[in-house]
Amino acid sequence: MRNFLFAVLVLLSISAFSQSKTELKQTVPLENIKDQIDSVMTKSYQRGLFNGNILISKNNKIIYQKSFGFTDETKQTSLNNTSIFNIGSIAKEFNAVAVMILVERGLLNLDDKVSKFNLGLPKWSEKVSIRHLINYASGIPPIEQLKPENDADTWNILRNNDNLLFEPGTNYRYDNGNVFLQRRIIEKVTGMSYQEFVTKNIIKPLKMTNSVFDPSFGSKNRTSCYDFDNIRCPELKFISGWLWIDINDLNKWIEAMNSNRLISKASFQTLLNNPYAKEEGGSLGRFYEEEDLQRHNGVSYKFESIFLNDFKNNITIILVSNNLNRVWDLGHIIHNLMLGKAYEIPKKSVYQAIRKEALDNIHKAIETYYLLKKNSKSEYSFENSGELNKLGYELLRLGKINESITIFKLATTEFPKDANLFDSLGEAYLTNKQYDLALDNYKKAISLGGTKGNAEKMIEKIEKEMGK
Repeated sequence: MRNFLFAVLVLLSISAFSQSKTELKQTVPLENIKDQIDSVMTKSYQRGLFNGNILISKNNKIIYQKSFGFTDETKQTSLNNTSIFNIGSIAKEFNAVAVMILVERGLLNLDDKVSKFNLGLPKWSEKVSIRHLINYASGIPPIEQLKPENDADTWNILRNNDNLLFEPGTNYRYDNGNVFLQRRIIEKVTGMSYQEFVTKNIIKPLKMTNSVFDPSFGSKNRTSCYDFDNIRCPELKFISGWLWIDINDLNKWIEAMNSNRLISKASFQTLLNNPYAKEEGGSLGRFYEEEDLQRHNGVSYKFESIFLNDFKNNITIILVSNNLNRVWDLGHIIHNLMLGKAYEIPKKSVYQAIRKEALDNIHKAIETYYLLKKNSKSEYSFENSGELNKLGYELLRLGKINESITIFKLATTEFPKDANLFDSLGEAYLTNKQYDLALDNYKKAISLGGTKGNAEKMIEKIEKEMGK
């Protein structure tokens, strides 16, 4: 009996030790991860690479949440968890899910043609289905390039253009005309405004208490976006129906999608998988099947947001910002960190460091570039060719063609095997009507691997121009 009791005590001790060891394994790594995330975000903020809010959950529990920076360019009010942001294209998820709610209620069919809803559109509406709209495979006349400032302008564009860009279902074009028509069809079917339907069927059931459609300047908790020079972005003039939300409400939304609280798993998968352009994604962003990962990002002026929804590891990473910068990179860096993969804290931006000088004195900017590379190479992102490429294009857009050529030349010298940079330099020379130099650089881009056919198209264009 004594031996039996001893054995039981030993087993209980081993069990207790094993349990405490398991708990230790679960607790300590999580704390380490939180510390690492905080280090990445704090240094990124200090380096001018992030201004916004972040929330990370693991196994449906928030493990890290923090605000960095300010609500607007005055830098008088700090961001907090109730600050609401323009989340750009992520807001398109709400109209897509609203469509699927109506499909599940039997009020819509994804293969219904747009013409069924009597919206006063041209004959092409007889070919375009709702399925085409939610997957950006409709070919409808694009609205973006004409910059409509309201719904009336958008109706005018769509109702007065008889031609499709391509036969529905044969190609892909990401344009907000598809979003506009989804919202109008929802209204036609329900007899409610789009905003009313989403509020009743999504916002209230999910208790998204800090979400506002198209908030005016000065609305409670509203942020404003601003640029590197602390200049406020212009107020948005576009189609209606954009939901601004805080990071907690966005997290509620993602959790609801993951748990099929609003639509079925089958409907969720329908929205995740674009049958017409798998590599492009659809209404819910991009779905990476092998990784079982959803990624969606949105940009509007200088607002930028991203979330990574890792189904396999039950991780959600959300970043919302009102100062367009490194949100995309930070999302992926944190994901790698949480998976135990290699990651690197973002370095200071070369683009930001020399941008102001480049706008005023290009030669001074080049001097600063080389001084920084000599004295502070480890602190700045000199290994990222996109830094100079971005600056070159900004100068080109501003009409500073010679300055942009100078920057692109610097870029090709620094990255002599980067085909994209030679393509960019070719474009700058073409803009300056220096056709021979443009041809040389486009040919160089092709010799380095090409730029997905763009260099070839531009060479053909230049040869036609020279042959006139």
